[in-house]
Amino acid sequence: MDFESNNWVWEGMYYYPRLFGGIMLTAALLGLSTSYFVGISVPTLLYPFADRSIFHKKKQGKKRVRVYMDGCFDLMHYGHANALRQAKALGDELVVGVVSDEEIIATKGPPVLCMEERLALVSGLKWVDEVISSAPYEITEEFMNRLFNEYNIDYIIHGDDPCLLPDGTDAYALAKKAGRYKQIKRTEGVSSTDIVGRILSSAKSRNTPQDCSNSFPTGEADSINNKCGEEKQAKGGHISHFLPTSRRIVQFSNGKGPGPNSRVVYIDGAFDLFHAGHVEILIRARQLGDFLLVGIYPDQTVSELRGHQYPLMNLYERSLSVLACRYVDEVIIGAPWEVTQDMITTFNISLVVHGTVSESNSSMEGGQDPYAVPKSMGIFQVIESPKDITTTSVAQRIIANHEIYVKRNTKKAASEKKYYAQRKYVSGD
Repeated sequence: MDFESNNWVWEGMYYYPRLFGGIMLTAALLGLSTSYFVGISVPTLLYPFADRSIFHKKKQGKKRVRVYMDGCFDLMHYGHANALRQAKALGDELVVGVVSDEEIIATKGPPVLCMEERLALVSGLKWVDEVISSAPYEITEEFMNRLFNEYNIDYIIHGDDPCLLPDGTDAYALAKKAGRYKQIKRTEGVSSTDIVGRILSSAKSRNTPQDCSNSFPTGEADSINNKCGEEKQAKGGHISHFLPTSRRIVQFSNGKGPGPNSRVVYIDGAFDLFHAGHVEILIRARQLGDFLLVGIYPDQTVSELRGHQYPLMNLYERSLSVLACRYVDEVIIGAPWEVTQDMITTFNISLVVHGTVSESNSSMEGGQDPYAVPKSMGIFQVIESPKDITTTSVAQRIIANHEIYVKRNTKKAASEKKYYAQRKYVSGD
């Protein structure tokens, strides 16, 4: 049979190499002669695959899918990180728009974090490839065309929760109409509104007695117990509703350990209410080695360090926020307060570092130095903290504008309650 009569075979081999390869393999296993297939011998069939560059070129020439997702990203949390992780999975490159301070004020009220801080947090996420600062809250036709033409965006992404403009219209209506919109699943159990609520509750409970004992006269004891009951109820209204799973931790993890000759740098802390200061100190720590290991203190340790109203985020929430950072390779969930010789040996730690800016250790001041062992080994180093931001200083911004945030939260809480009441199961994630 001449070559020309087998054009359909060659074309099939070119466009469907795996299919034809499977057919020939099946034929070989069944003991059939390859000549049965239109008289083509094995040497003749394999010859065109001697140079597979045509297939590599085709693969390399495939257009990379660029997706866009925007947000305020105020009080950045693991819910934001998980949304961006899902968005990245819908394409090859993720471009993130950070809404300007002015637009947030106009649509939601004053942001807690300024643009610089929010940019640092978003840029520090491991799934983000590019950031657009001062993005508009509404996807206008002008901005949408700019995304498509200037940034080569293929799809615009948002969560399954509604995003409405002040006039009640959908902020993503134009993207949906253009057929360039894709939806992801909202991460339940956390939101910026929820975190603001936790901060307001912690401020309320700060001066509330912890010990509701019965060692008071009857009338006074009733008053104390009622006050404690109110404090528990207030705090209970803003406890975390996040349900941690091993799958979520795996999704956030790099899944790789250090090499045998890696220089492992260790830094520990509470990392409560993950902020720009945390990102900057982690950058500095990562620059000192090949592998950055971060120890996250358990909730009880944080409470002993900073008071019963802390931590604002529980251990698993804090661990996910740190794991989402591109400069972090691994975390110890529930790390001990003291860095021991056994820890250093187990994790092959080369250097232990600590920043110059940290929260006050009220109840542990004057106690044992947690870094005594690495200091004695000559592997401890204090590094300059690039920013003086702390969890307390961020919380104080909300407390100082208590009335504004209470009013904003009341409105947002009602919106979230409505969402959860009407929500349906969304596959994916």
